[in-house]
Amino acid sequence: MSMTATQLVAYLNAIDVGELTGIEVKLEEARRACLQMEQPGLAETLSEAEQALTQADMTTYRKRVETVIARLGHIR
Repeated sequence: MSMTATQLVAYLNAIDVGELTGIEVKLEEARRACLQMEQPGLAETLSEAEQALTQADMTTYRKRVETVIARLGHIR
């Protein structure tokens, strides 16, 4: 899946509800999109968000996703 920074921001903002496995799939898609945009640091931050999610650490999960969204905002 190839996305622009703007599309990825919208995609990440839409990941709020759903089953855990569905959210994990969406995070993985977003991580791959970051790698395609040559943003390995953002991809790593999304991996950290996924780890936090599986550990039910919602504060860290949200912070990591929000960090990626903010940084993508500067790429646009």
